Amino acid sequence: MRWFKGSIRSSIYGLLGNPAGPSDSSLETGTEDIREAMLTLLGDAGMKQFPNVTRRIRYANDVQALWYLRGDLMAALASTQGEAAAREKVSHITEMFHGLLPGSLNSRPSPLMG
Repeated sequence: MRWFKGSIRSSIYGLLGNPAGPSDSSLETGTEDIREAMLTLLGDAGMKQFPNVTRRIRYANDVQALWYLRGDLMAALASTQGEAAAREKVSHITEMFHGLLPGSLNSRPSPLMG
């Protein structure tokens, strides 16, 4: 059954414009590194103040789920540290996703950020 999961993943990556996709081990390692970095940014106080965000990050199934949780993390950090600090910290997390997502999910420069 393991081969089936990998072949579906590589087929999806191929359809989305990233023919090879990351290996299973690099994807798993990267996902856990990102999860730990997100929880570290929240810190102990943030984990207590935002238990729903903490839970969602801790139990996210895959790297795509963590990708979409960046907004929740940004909101939590912005409420405690200010938007500028939160934006800077989340941008470092965003860089960690490089090479782990299908091409269609990668960040693109915004014309508004000038």
